[in-house]
This record gives sequence, C-alpha cells and structure tokens, in this order.
Amino acid sequence: QGCTQKYIVKNYFYYYLFKFSAALGEEIFYITFLPFTYWNIDHSVSRRMIIVWSIVMYIGQVSKDILKWPRPLSPPVVKLEMRTNAEYGMPSTHAMAATAISFSFFIATMNQYKYPLELGLVAAFVFSTLVCLSRLYTGMHTVLDVIGGALISAVLLVLLYPAWDTIDHLLLTSPFCPLFSIVVPLVLCYNYPKLDYYSPTRGDTTTILGAAAGATVGFWLNNQYVASAYTGKSIQPGFPLISSTMVFVLARFFVGILVVLLTRWLMKSMVLGMLGYRYKFPIRDLAARRRLEVEVPYKFVTYSSVGFTATVIVPLLHELLGLM
Repeated sequence: QGCTQKYIVKNYFYYYLFKFSAALGEEIFYITFLPFTYWNIDHSVSRRMIIVWSIVMYIGQVSKDILKWPRPLSPPVVKLEMRTNAEYGMPSTHAMAATAISFSFFIATMNQYKYPLELGLVAAFVFSTLVCLSRLYTGMHTVLDVIGGALISAVLLVLLYPAWDTIDHLLLTSPFCPLFSIVVPLVLCYNYPKLDYYSPTRGDTTTILGAAAGATVGFWLNNQYVASAYTGKSIQPGFPLISSTMVFVLARFFVGILVVLLTRWLMKSMVLGMLGYRYKFPIRDLAARRRLEVEVPYKFVTYSSVGFTATVIVPLLHELLGLM
C-alpha cells in the first residue's frame, strides 16, 4: 500500500487542476477556508458550515469502516495518492465534504447577501464537481463512491437545514454547550468502529470533531462574554470586497493563519511529549502514536485548541492590532 506507482503525465492542465481540486477536500483547505469565513465574511455562516461539516464527515468516515467497500484495484487503476489508500472507499468523504461545504455556504448566504442566486448555485456545483472528479482522476474512488458520497451529503443537508437555527441557538446560549461539545465528540472518537488493521480514518475523524468542538466552545464563549451573536455588536464584516479593503482582509487572514499554525505545532509537541512520558514511547514512534489511547487525545486536544484559537484568540488579536 505504501508503494509509489510510476506514471507519465500527458496532460498537465488536468493533472494540476485535479491535484489542486483534491486538496480542496483536505486539511489544508479546512484550516484556511473555514477560519477565513469566520474572520472576514460572517460568523453565522461559518458556524453553520462547521456544524454541517463535522456531522457529515463523521457519518461519512464511520460509514466507510462499516461498509468496508475496497478502493479501486491498482493495477489497472493508477493511484496518485498513497496516504488515504489504507482507507475504504465508499462513500467518498472528499465528495461529502465538498458538497456539504459548498452548498451550506450557498444556502447560508443566499438570504443574507445580495448576489445572483444562479451564480452562487453554479459556483457551489462547480466546486463540488471538481472535487468529485479529482477523486476519479487520482484513482482513489469509483464513480459509485463519489455519487454515493455526494448524495449522502445532499440528504444530510436537507435533513439538517430545518434545524440549523435551533442548533445554532442552543450552541450559543445553552449553559451545557461547552460540556456537550467536548464530551460527545470524545465519546464518539473513543468508540469509533474497530478495524483489523490501522487506517487513518479514526485519526482524521478525531481531528475534525476536535476542531469543531474547540470552535463550538469558542462560539459559546464569544456569545456569552464578548458580543452576542443576536445583536448588532457582533463582528460580522460581510463580504470583504464590499465592506473592507483587501489589505485588511489579507492581514486578518495571514495573522490568523500564522497563529493557528503556531498553535497546532505547539499543542502537538506538548501533547505528544506528555503522552510519550505517560506511556513510555519516543515521540517519533509512529506505531505508538497510532494506538487508541494516544491517537485520540493527541489529535483531539491539538485540534480543539486550533478551533478555539481560531474563534477566540485570533479575533481578540485582530482587535488588538486594529484589524477589525
């Protein structure tokens, strides 16, 4: 599974287009786009996307390890990725994430901002389609995997949409929100379906739920102690090209990403060091880091810190630096 295949690129346009599109369903996209939305567009839109994203991705990851449908055989398929090759194929969580994020963004903004609805719908469709096609091009999924992932995500969006406002209200106002946001994801991570061999699905799921948990606690704290999400005092700049200059937008983004990445590096080092001391293993021991008692707390604490930093620490830093 770790063997790299040799291949010849005959069309560099498709090659780089779909390699880039595949990255739109991975951590590099989540850790940039979701915070960017929170810092520069609208808090309520970001909250809804994060809620939908975490629920959709958990269901998708668990479904993979319950169904246990294999990925496309190679050969004859040439696989351009190796990290996720150990995972099962059905459904495609790239397709699920792309569908959930693009269409939840469209649905959340269409009644708040004035723009052509056709344009927003086309943009959401193109975004999700590019990610879906990238999974076929890179040889990581079958057509059925991709269609199944997109359909499951669409059904979940339809089911969740009527409860968006209720869920958002509870997460912002309920005194039990912080406890619920931490305990429930941890229980889900520790009770993740067991496999006969190691797969990155449990670790990726813990990463997603951890980031969502930290962000949710941040939403609650901001609403309780900084500015209510239901008053005009809440910092919701609107679309950046309309309400602020690109200089401030870029400054908020780069300052925020720098702090988020620093938080991830710092917490990763600290938590791994503490767990290594507790369970007596060197930090570079990959097999030890894959154990349940290490992987779940390591990834959950690291990425919940990232989510909390993005929603609480970074906005405070923006205000301190005069970037709001």
